[in-house]
Parts: sequence; structure tokens; C-alpha cells
Amino acid sequence: MALKVFDLQCEAQHIFEGWFSSHEDYDSQQEKGLLTCPVCGNAKISKMLSAPHLNVSHLKKAKQAKTVSPVPVTEAAASLTDKDLAKIQATVMQQLRAYVKQTEDVGDQFTSEARRIHYGEAKDRAIRGNATPEQRQALREEGIEVLPIPDFLDDNQLQ
Repeated sequence: MALKVFDLQCEAQHIFEGWFSSHEDYDSQQEKGLLTCPVCGNAKISKMLSAPHLNVSHLKKAKQAKTVSPVPVTEAAASLTDKDLAKIQATVMQQLRAYVKQTEDVGDQFTSEARRIHYGEAKDRAIRGNATPEQRQALREEGIEVLPIPDFLDDNQLQ
């Protein structure tokens, strides 16, 4: 399935990517209030202008043919192929999922368990669970760092 990747921005000016199955999927999630900033939990999200990927390889070839003296391309500057990029993205996704699996799922006890860990009342460990945007904001105000995990990274949330 092809995904639409949008550049999003919250009301606090944090910029991040959102991956959706379609424009309609983005609109639906926005209407239901499901979109929140992964940095601050803000639910006022807007799409930013972004350049679409255009297939203009025929223009590049024409421009290269007109070049009088070619500039040598260093190995570091060589561009990746789409296939290479897809492999890198797949590897990153696998690593993120593996990291999420290593965390303890504390479910609806996330807020209280995060506080217990922060205040030294429970063993320090990586946890995940359920929290509303308001609960995440309250934790941040106490100095407890939290980050929402997209459902596609958490096997327990996949349908």
C-alpha cells in the first residue's frame, strides 16, 4: 500500500511527518481529533506546504546533455536509488518496532507508572501505555518526558 507523507505542524510550531493511506484518511483523523504533535501532544495540527515528488528525470537528462564540463560527483554525494531508500526506510521501521517491543506495556496505568518511575518509587525502565493528550501534557509539566507512539509501530495496536 502506498502511503501519503505530509509535513505537519502543531500550534506550538513543532514540525513533523504524518503518514496516511490517503488525503481522506488525514481529513478523517483530523476531524476525529486523532492527530497530536509527537513533541508536545498539541491537537491543533495543520498540513504545511510541501513539494510533491515529481518525475522530472527527462529534464535532468536534457540539462546534463547541455553541460559543457561535467562536475565530478564524490561518492558521498551520489544519490540513493529508490530501492536503496526503501531498504533503509524498512530497516529503520524494523528497528523502531523492535525498540517498542522492548518496552513494557503498562496499559491504562501509564500515567501513574510514569510518575512512580520519575519519582523513584518504581524501577527505572522504558514503558508504553495509554494516555490522553491532557495526561501527557500534565506529565510534561512535571518534567516527565513522554512521546506518543504511532499505532503502526506498536504491534499491540495494529489491526
